[in-house]
Amino acid sequence: MDPVIDHAFAAALYSDGDPALDTGASLLAAAPTADDALHHRGEEFVRRAWDRGWHPADLVRFVRRELDEGRAALAATLITAETARYAALPPRWGAQLADLPAPVPRNRPDRFSYAAGLLELYRVLLRLPSIEPVGPPPGTVTDHLHLPPAHDEPRMLTRIRALLAKAEATGFPEEAEALTTKAQELMARHSIDEALLAARNHSTQAPGACRIGVDAPYETAKAILLDAVASANRCRAVWNSDLGFSTVVGFEPDLEAVDLLFTSLLVQGTAAMTAAEAGQRAGGRKRTKTFRQSFLMAYAQRLGSRLAADTERVTAAADAGPADGDGTAPGAPGGLLPVLAARDVAVTDTAERMFPRTTTTRVRGATDMAGWTHGTAAADRARMGRREGEIAP
Repeated sequence: MDPVIDHAFAAALYSDGDPALDTGASLLAAAPTADDALHHRGEEFVRRAWDRGWHPADLVRFVRRELDEGRAALAATLITAETARYAALPPRWGAQLADLPAPVPRNRPDRFSYAAGLLELYRVLLRLPSIEPVGPPPGTVTDHLHLPPAHDEPRMLTRIRALLAKAEATGFPEEAEALTTKAQELMARHSIDEALLAARNHSTQAPGACRIGVDAPYETAKAILLDAVASANRCRAVWNSDLGFSTVVGFEPDLEAVDLLFTSLLVQGTAAMTAAEAGQRAGGRKRTKTFRQSFLMAYAQRLGSRLAADTERVTAAADAGPADGDGTAPGAPGGLLPVLAARDVAVTDTAERMFPRTTTTRVRGATDMAGWTHGTAAADRARMGRREGEIAP
């Protein structure tokens, strides 16, 4: 134990306000020999966060939300150092670590400001609440949890990501529609194939969960959009507005589909909103906040209806597709619909165990008719599935 750090923490971490922070930072700035121990203490705070259910992306997002981008980069530096201790990491952690902000150099000329930034970060880490775990913490990962995915899965996900990225980037609507149509077909086919394979092999695989950030501004509309995407992909989404994320519960292929499709539709919606808003401004309009809120709310609600209809159509087409001699879908005991119904029940049961006390919230209505109209039109144009009349093979 380092007495300088103990005194600095006692002064700064257990009370609020800048004077307490300044006192602690002054003590640390005057003691260069305490730097290593100071950072090790920060890694311990991060380690405790894992035990409370937090993941790297959650932690950085929360620090950014509570403080700023600079403190988020400090948190990422501590996370990188802490997770380097483990021989194996839980699923999804590798991708989260790759997306962290760049590490912050430790040798800073302004020792006081750097120490103050760390202490302000440690205040937040110390007071983190416990949240629902969505996987094992590092250090408890066993070999069977760290096995690589099936040989064709990485290629499938890579193709879907590439198709959606091109759909978001192109300036030609027809090209975007064709690209996203193909991506949606791949997602739907992969999900149904996984369900049938699990049924045929009598798999005991249970639903899992992941967290997806729902960032301000207009987070209510974004949470509604995510809920619609999750429902259409046979998942359940539970929004934590205070912490800025939704927890999505479902089987692994469906979780991947939700993450990819939500991100793509949000990018497309934001681009459409920006273009529509520019047109409104050109016409002399100045009230942009209500326009954006109404636009995204309409966009989310309209897409929810479209996604639900698409899911029903694709499922019916798959259930009526090529059949075995007894008239059932290939590999599906009793047909596809009972298999999917059983998975729906498993997802619902898992979600209710994780969140036994969920509540509903009143959504503030849209107040801008122009924003609502443009948002509905943008949802109708969103490139998320098949052209009218087409079905997934």
